[in-house]
Amino acid sequence: MGVEGRDRQKTLEAGAQALTGQMGKTVQRLRKAYNLSLSELSEQSGVAKSIISQIERNETNPTLATIWRLSQALDVSIERVLQTAEDEPFLETSTKGETPILVTDDGRCRLAIIGWIKTVEWLQWYDFHAAPGGVLESEAHQRGSVECLSVLEGELEVEVAGVIETAKAGDTLRYRCDRPHTIRNRSGEPAHATMVCILKAAVME
Repeated sequence: MGVEGRDRQKTLEAGAQALTGQMGKTVQRLRKAYNLSLSELSEQSGVAKSIISQIERNETNPTLATIWRLSQALDVSIERVLQTAEDEPFLETSTKGETPILVTDDGRCRLAIIGWIKTVEWLQWYDFHAAPGGVLESEAHQRGSVECLSVLEGELEVEVAGVIETAKAGDTLRYRCDRPHTIRNRSGEPAHATMVCILKAAVME
C-alpha cells in the first residue's frame, strides 16, 4: 500500500472510530431511556451482552446486522442510531394557526400542542389553560412516564392514585403519569400552565 493508500486508510479508520464513538453514546442513552439493563437489551436484541457493552464503551465496530438488531430492540431507526453529533443548526417556526388545540367537552380546559412532532414518541409538551371548575382527566401513559406541570398563572390541583397536591403560580409538580391522573382548577380564577410529558423515562425509585 502506497503513502496515499495508507493516508486514505487512516482517514477511513478515524471516521469509523468517530462514528462508533457517537453510536455508543446513542445506544447507551436510548437503553437508559427505556430503563433497560445490558442483559435485558441483549435478550431483546439477540446481541451478546459483552458486545453491547463494548459498543457503549467504543471498543468495537459493530456490523450492520448488529446495528439493525439494536435499532429494532430500541424501537428506533438505524439512521437515529448512526446519527452524528454534528447536526446542522436550524431555526424552525410554527405559527399560531399551525398549532393543534385540544378542548375538553365542556370547553373549560384547552391544550395547545407546542411540542415538536419529531419528539412525540418520547417527549411531549403543551400549553394548558383551565377555566374555573375545569377538569382534565387523562388515562395512564406507558410505564415509566413522568409529567411535569409548571403553573404560570392561577392555581391547579393534581391527583394521581388518590394522592392530591396543589400548585400555585411559580410552582412545578412532577408525577408519574403511567396511571390515571387528573388536573383540576378548583379556584375562581383562570389557570395557565406548561405541561411536559416524558415518555419512556426511567421508573422512579
